[in-house]
Amino acid sequence: MSADLTARLADVDACAVSDALDKLGLPGAVTGIHRFTTTRRISGRVLTVKLEPDDGRPAASRHLSTAAVEAAQPGEVIVIEQRTGIDAAGWGGNLSLGAKLRGAAGVVVEGSTRDVDEARDYDFPVFARDHTARTARGRIVETATNVPVTVGDVTVSPGDYVVADGSAVVFIAAADLERVLAAAEAIVERERQMAAALRAGTPISQVMGASYETMLKK
Repeated sequence: MSADLTARLADVDACAVSDALDKLGLPGAVTGIHRFTTTRRISGRVLTVKLEPDDGRPAASRHLSTAAVEAAQPGEVIVIEQRTGIDAAGWGGNLSLGAKLRGAAGVVVEGSTRDVDEARDYDFPVFARDHTARTARGRIVETATNVPVTVGDVTVSPGDYVVADGSAVVFIAAADLERVLAAAEAIVERERQMAAALRAGTPISQVMGASYETMLKK
């Protein structure tokens, strides 16, 4: 992704991107993943990790997510699928430190994370479905890195993009990035104008009138 597109992605929030996806008839918004460690919005290119139950396979000899941390480029976001139903963390404190030192923008876990206070001390953004103290050891293992994963009901492929903030986590397929950005930027500008009108004294019933209700029509 060009530096221009990177900067543009960083300037739009999850709600604007979600609205843009709705306008374009595309999936991507995921509800119920929480921001645990910072107040920052994150965005960037995705690299993925798939976790499954530990059944004694050789993968258990390598700590989960370390391959993704070592592969992470500055500004990338690690996205982990831990949908086993087993209460075990798919991310932890040393991984947060390792990812921060690599320059990763943050991590999104479809599942639980742990060492939340430690990640907060590192100022490393961790988004996850839940939190726990239970270790992955003997419970779950990494089975693949940079393969399609599922977060919520969204399929996320390596090289896709994500915006995550206090409202939600929203994924954008790589092929759709430019048109989603254009639609999101138009929505941000429309809402900026609405806020300006409110501050100027326009009644909210007029500001939130018919044009707002129809602005996402295809």
